[in-house]
Amino acid sequence: MKEEINKTLEILKAGGVILYPTDTVWGLGCDATNAEAVAKVNEIKGRAADKSLIVLLDTDNKLQSYVNDIPEVAYDLIEYAEKPLTVVFSNAKNLASNVINADGSVGIRIAKHDFCQQLIQRFRKPIVSTSANISGQPTPKFFDEISEEVKAAVDYIVDLEQENHTPKQPSTIVKLGPGGQFEFIRK
Repeated sequence: MKEEINKTLEILKAGGVILYPTDTVWGLGCDATNAEAVAKVNEIKGRAADKSLIVLLDTDNKLQSYVNDIPEVAYDLIEYAEKPLTVVFSNAKNLASNVINADGSVGIRIAKHDFCQQLIQRFRKPIVSTSANISGQPTPKFFDEISEEVKAAVDYIVDLEQENHTPKQPSTIVKLGPGGQFEFIRK
């Protein structure tokens, strides 16, 4: 795994796009602070640039670096979630403008996946995580379902978990309001 992390880090640092396993579905990823890299992800997906993207962090201790106001309930939701959870926060900061939604919000998930945690920890920046499919097409549940078009468009395909055929689901998404109230966007 160390060798894969090193190879992936080189691509991320160079502004490239990776195809990688996560705690949910296989993802397209890049440096979430690099607008040009984010634009490449949107181009591969055929996705409108104004749609926000999910960002992965390795620990909730880093949230304050990318979000202005973090309601206390966010930490409880993250800690007690039984499935992967993306939390949509208002007032994002220090991220590429094309990662942030028009209303200033951003979806952040604390990755509970060994490869992702180690990669983000070493990279010292958040990475984008969006499903590895062309917009409008079904989300691939495992590596074999990812289209050749997507595989050919990325700069690097992480050589881990490609033989795993356990279907995975996208994360649950919760939107947090300023007073700590929350609503489910996707269960």
